[in-house]
Amino acid sequence: MEDKIIHQADFESNLGLYWLLSGASYFSLSIVGIPLLLLWFPIGLWGTRRYIRNISAELTSNKLIVRRGILTRTENSVPLDKITDMALIQGPIMRLFGLHKLTVETAGQSGAGALISLVGIVDAPQFRTRVLEQKERLTQRPHPASPSVQPDDALLQNVVEMAASLKRIEALLSQKLNR
Repeated sequence: MEDKIIHQADFESNLGLYWLLSGASYFSLSIVGIPLLLLWFPIGLWGTRRYIRNISAELTSNKLIVRRGILTRTENSVPLDKITDMALIQGPIMRLFGLHKLTVETAGQSGAGALISLVGIVDAPQFRTRVLEQKERLTQRPHPASPSVQPDDALLQNVVEMAASLKRIEALLSQKLNR
């Protein structure tokens, strides 16, 4: 069964300019990098436009799907019930451009840092709210595959019966070994 798409994220129009200027600032910090600025602008302009065309973020009824990449394309599919944190980050240059970075961390992820990091989603706080609301809806409704919860008395009765069965098995094994 395919998940229903609840929301498709759009990306800010000035995201490419932000990446171009961020890259240019790194190049301009070194003497070797300054001549590389002449190559950076045409190649960076092409690369950022292509990357932005290939990036997408979809919120479905059960998961968050992020696709991106130019040469190597990746698709991350994160079940909503595994999301532990969604942070909004906005540095000084991002504030100047009106951009946010949205990071997604999950239960059981290996390594430090975020599993998914997205820069430049239009109205990132609203997208974050939608994801967290859908996660809440998903965790509140009972999952059809989960077994029904037994009352404590019934659970205790099962444990007592299992213990009695184990004692009978031990007694039978002891009789067999003594013969």
